[in-house]
Amino acid sequence: MHQEALARGGDGKTLYTDCYTGETLRGGDHYDYEHIRSSKAVFMAYRDRLTNSEIAEVVNCAENVTVTLRTINQSKGKTRIEDWLSNTDNVTNHRISIALAKSAAAKADMGIEQKVKKILSRAK
Repeated sequence: MHQEALARGGDGKTLYTDCYTGETLRGGDHYDYEHIRSSKAVFMAYRDRLTNSEIAEVVNCAENVTVTLRTINQSKGKTRIEDWLSNTDNVTNHRISIALAKSAAAKADMGIEQKVKKILSRAK
């Protein structure tokens, strides 16, 4: 992910798009890697079918890991994105695009589901 962002930047600085605002983020900006679905949420959903190592694979699938401003990441914490978005102050204060946030969540959910299916098919 980092290497791809460096290549996009083309000048030795990373280039990302914030998953919740659509803003351009460059190396040196205050951004964090963001898990759309928290490790706790994934663990709780799949602990009966997957090992801890497999859950880590799921949590870190490419569709679930993205980039957002540090202030947004810290504000959201481990809260489900849908719950965090239901507070209009969060949306207003952080200039969140509801459409982008919902798209990021849908992409994460699809990636997580695909990763789980792949892992479970390995066990057969």
